This record gives sequence, structure tokens and C-alpha cells, in this order.
Amino acid sequence: MDSRWTLKPSPDPSKIQSLQEDLGVNKLIASILVQKGIDTFQKAKRFFRPSLEDLYDPFLMKDMAKAVHRIEKAIEQKEKILVYGDYDVDGTTSVAMMYSFLSTIHHQRSFYIPDRYDEGYGISYKGIDFASREGFSLIICLDCGIKAIEKVSYAKDKGIDFIICDHHRPGTSVPNAVAILDPKQTDCEYPYKELSGCGVGFKLIQAYAQKNEISFDSLMPYLDLLAISIAADIVPITDENRVLAFYGLKQLNKNPRVGVKALIDVSNRKNELTISDLVFGIAPRINAAGRIHHAKKAVELLVENDQKKANEIAKSINEYNINRKTLDEAITKEALTMVKKNHKSTVVFHKKWHKGVIGIVASRLIEHHYRPTIVFTESNGMLTGSARSVSGFDIYNAIESCSDFIVQFGGHKYAAGLSIKKEQLSAFSKKFEEIVSTTILDEQCAPEILIDAKIEVNEIDKKLVRILNQMEPFGPQNNRPVFCSNNIIDNGYGRLIGSDKSHIKLGITDHNKSNVIDAIGFRMAHKYHIIERGDSFDVCYVVEENEWNGAVNLQLRIKDIKANEE
Repeated sequence: MDSRWTLKPSPDPSKIQSLQEDLGVNKLIASILVQKGIDTFQKAKRFFRPSLEDLYDPFLMKDMAKAVHRIEKAIEQKEKILVYGDYDVDGTTSVAMMYSFLSTIHHQRSFYIPDRYDEGYGISYKGIDFASREGFSLIICLDCGIKAIEKVSYAKDKGIDFIICDHHRPGTSVPNAVAILDPKQTDCEYPYKELSGCGVGFKLIQAYAQKNEISFDSLMPYLDLLAISIAADIVPITDENRVLAFYGLKQLNKNPRVGVKALIDVSNRKNELTISDLVFGIAPRINAAGRIHHAKKAVELLVENDQKKANEIAKSINEYNINRKTLDEAITKEALTMVKKNHKSTVVFHKKWHKGVIGIVASRLIEHHYRPTIVFTESNGMLTGSARSVSGFDIYNAIESCSDFIVQFGGHKYAAGLSIKKEQLSAFSKKFEEIVSTTILDEQCAPEILIDAKIEVNEIDKKLVRILNQMEPFGPQNNRPVFCSNNIIDNGYGRLIGSDKSHIKLGITDHNKSNVIDAIGFRMAHKYHIIERGDSFDVCYVVEENEWNGAVNLQLRIKDIKANEE
């Protein structure tokens, strides 16, 4: 499908000029920074030199003092503490982080991850019964729990207290827990609202350390897990998340924990890890444990201190990931045959689809049919669905508008999970299509490529790349800048590459041929006819470096190509 190219509005020229003078950079770089809201020297300093001193006081978060006090009491009275978390990457990294920290201050601790198939998302009655049976009197719940009102009440009746660390949107009421740490609560004045679940857990650890005079330096080893959660949960790489991701990547690349090192090795990551490497290389393997086997396997890996044992677990997790790929490819192929034409939404169901991969399948369907999508399968007599959205459309609100047909749901603007009764599928699908079709904007019905600036090929050089690289870590709301150039030609060596000839490799230049730069377009063979004719074309891309056989060269990674219309 064709993408829309949207050139970002040009910022205030006076702010650009002022920043140019303050930083000593060219107009292009100053313009990109101002677009990101970085329009003063101090903001630029904070952006380019993230500092741990920029982290917010954790006690600004509502209920933080109560949470720390309850943990102190549990340790003093030698209570058993259970660390409970969701089965996705954010949940398992949260549990591994909190469990690892508690292990340094308290011996009566364990962890629990619900089974995706037997218990489903979030806090489960089975998990609470386990805690009761084993004598746990405090549960620290991570990346879930904000809507578990009945289950927290059930636990309270059994003498079990809850500390909830969540980052999902609360409902109209919240559970009766000892403490609820969630910056998205309307009455929480914490300055930054976009922490991952693991991020909220880290703030609790930071607060405990601060109160008990434990040095922040001793918390640095936990930042590798936090960086993985930030990448995997697609939270904005801004403000506090940027600082945590920046130092988390340093930890990952310099001294990762034993289990993470095993994952890096098994994923064949040789170069310095970036957020993108975590999203596409590390996170899917951690997720695969819960999708194919049980997510406790991922936690066991992340808390393992013996490298040999870690390598063995990582190897088995890598096998789960291979199986996951086979499953999601087969289910996607089947689901594509069920997609209805002329709809604004996609809702598909098959009772035998693997519950562990329906979220991935929803994302795959959007690659083919760009619209809000929900994929259902049958589980424990109910239909369990995984929802994914398109840029700009709030699928959480859309699902909430169908609440008459929903047993349970939760999530974010772009991803959600839900359960409905089997007999309600038709009515739900009809209502969901009605909501989407009446609220989605025309421009949200096609993928959009946001372009930071239109430039000439001769503006691209190593100095530009060097400055762009200093803007890392890249991710949501701080993406690597995208450029476009018009009236471009191939230098004559353009060709299809790859075992299936699905990629384009070419040399991009202008009609003066003043500067030729290597470019690659992954999975863009369908655009080859545009350059094959030898006519000029327009191209949008990111500028990066490509290392091959020890040599590092400039390379453009093409995002789209269009025939020149001039």
C-alpha cells in the first residue's frame, strides 16, 4: 500500500537561528532539534548529555511512601514477599529486576508469573491462592493490577497485601491495595507519565534505596532490564525514559547481566546494541518463552548468575522463538483470507489459533490492511483477543465504547487485550466496526511517513551522521530523523538483492552526480520499476552507517520511493 509523506511544519526561524548560534550547528540540525522541542542551550545540553541527576524524585509518585514503608515492615517482620508480574517482556523484566533487588535485602522472597493459557492476563485467583498456600503476606505486582479490584479484595480477605506498580490506564475506581504506583492516575502528580511497568518498579527500588541510604550506583546493574522493557513496550524515548534508556544501553553494552549476555549471544548481536536491536532481537526471544512455553522461563534466565546455565536456558528460549515465527506466519496466512474488504476495521477469529501469537498476527495484518485490528482465539470457554492500532487512532477508547459486549479488557492507545463471550463475537464486531468507521480520520487509513526535512544529496556527509548519532537512543517521539530528496536518479548500478530478490540496492545521486551515496530498500522490490527506467524519482530515507568487512560507510536506508511528478 502507498504511504503518505508528511513534511513536518518548519519551526520558528528565530528559534532556529538562536539555537544555531548557541550550539554552533548548521541550520538543518538546529531545525531538527527545534522540531523536537529542543530550542534552548539548556534543553540541548540535557538532550545530548542525559544525566542521572535529571531523574525525578520517586517520592513525587502517589503512594510511594506507603509502598516503601510496607516493604520495610515486611523485611523487619520477616514476611514472605511474592513478586508478581505479567508474562510479556515488560512484566518479566519487571519481575526479574524486583526479585534481584529484593534478593540483596531479604531472603524470604519468590516470584510468580501467570500462565498465559491457564490464567490469562494480570492478577489471577490461582496466583493469589498460591500465595496464600505458601504463606506470602505481601505481593508486589508489576505491569498489571490497576483494574484487579475483585482480585485484590479476594487477596485481602486471605490476609495478603498488595503493592501495585502499573502504568496502564486506571478505570473509574482502583483496587484496595496498600499502595498503588501508577503515574497515569489522575490524582498522581508525578511529572512524567510515560514510564514502562518496569520503570514504575524501578522508581520503587530507587525510593527504597533513597530512604535506606543505599547508593544509586548499586542500582545501575538493573538498568539493562529497564532498557529492554522501554524498548519492548514502545514507550516514548523522552524525558526520564530517555535518561533510563541511555544508561540502560550503556549497562547492556558494557556489563550486561549473565542472562542478558546469553540472549545477546544466541541472537548473534555482534555490534553495540541499540533500541532497535532490543526491539527486534532481544525482546521477541524473551516474549517467546511466555508465548510458546511459560514466561517464568524468561525470569529464570534473567535472574540466573551461572553463565553455563544461562546459555542453556537462552538456547531453549531461542528454539521457542523459532517455533513462534513458524506459528505466526501460518496463522497470518490463514487470517488474511478472512479479512473483509471495504471495512475500516479488522476482526478475525479461529478457535484453534495459538493464543501466544495472536498479538503478532494482529500487527502482521496491519502491514497488509492498514486498519485497527483485533485477532481472537478461544481460551477456557471465552474468546481472547489481541488488538493493535494504526498511527493516531486510540484503539483503547474504541474497545471501551464496546464495553457492553466485553468481559474484561485493558491496554494502551495502540495495543490492548480483551475477553468476550463466544456468542457476543458478531455483535462486538459490528459495534467495533461502527465505532471505528465513525471516528477514524481519513488520514489515519494509510501509513504515514513523517519527514523532518527536505534536503539535497550533497548535504549528506559524515559530519551529519556523527551529529545524528548523538541523538540516540532513538525510539517513539525521538525517532531517527527522516529526510526526503526530490529529482534523484540511480547511478546505474541499481539492482535487486537478497536470496528472494526482495530488496533494492542502488547508488543515489542528483543530476549533477556531485555525490553518490549507497542506499538500500528492504522489502521494496515492488518499487524497483520506478528506478529501473532511469527516470528521476523522489525518495525518503534515514541516514546511517553501514559496517561491512571492517569498513564503515555512509548508507541511506530507504523508507519509500515515488516517481518524480515534476
